[in-house]
Amino acid sequence: MTCEGDKAITTRRPGGKNPPRSDRGPRINHQIRISPVRLIGADNTQVGVIEIEVARSMAQEAGLDLVEVSPDARPPVCKIMDYGKYKYDRAKKVKRNKAASRAQEMKQIRLGRSVKIDEHDVQIRINQARKFLVAGHKVQVTQRFRGREITHKELGLDRLDDFAKSLADVAKIESPPKMLGRQANMVLAPAPKKEGE
Repeated sequence: MTCEGDKAITTRRPGGKNPPRSDRGPRINHQIRISPVRLIGADNTQVGVIEIEVARSMAQEAGLDLVEVSPDARPPVCKIMDYGKYKYDRAKKVKRNKAASRAQEMKQIRLGRSVKIDEHDVQIRINQARKFLVAGHKVQVTQRFRGREITHKELGLDRLDDFAKSLADVAKIESPPKMLGRQANMVLAPAPKKEGE
């Protein structure tokens, strides 16, 4: 904020407010201004509460960075570490977590709009489900009933049972076939891998 005469002019980053500190990463080295700080050494030992200049010089002597790991604590907690390695490890962990959450994505397969579906079409859907399950996804299989087909729901439920049996080598039934209105649903999950696979 700068002053020109009696007017106060506020300077902001383009696009509005500054992002929260957590989005910008932790403060390092000369970005840390609060003094004193509680310091943790490079070997994870508690050094104690010391002035910021002393902490910076200790990090510099070790050839490492001073990183603020807990800015909300009073005094703030700083650690001597290799910031580049820390950033790399954190990015790798975020990527691994995203991959894990993506792996449990639910895929949907519909066995036609009616119970009357050709066996060849069922086999195509079985092959699709197999690909999804091998890739680590859960699969929801849906059988719809049109018109008077609802009076013969056992045909659709039997088809879902057969579908699950044909995938028994790669899947386990997480939610057995059940009716929901005019359709029957079943959820298959990837079978746990056996030791040695």
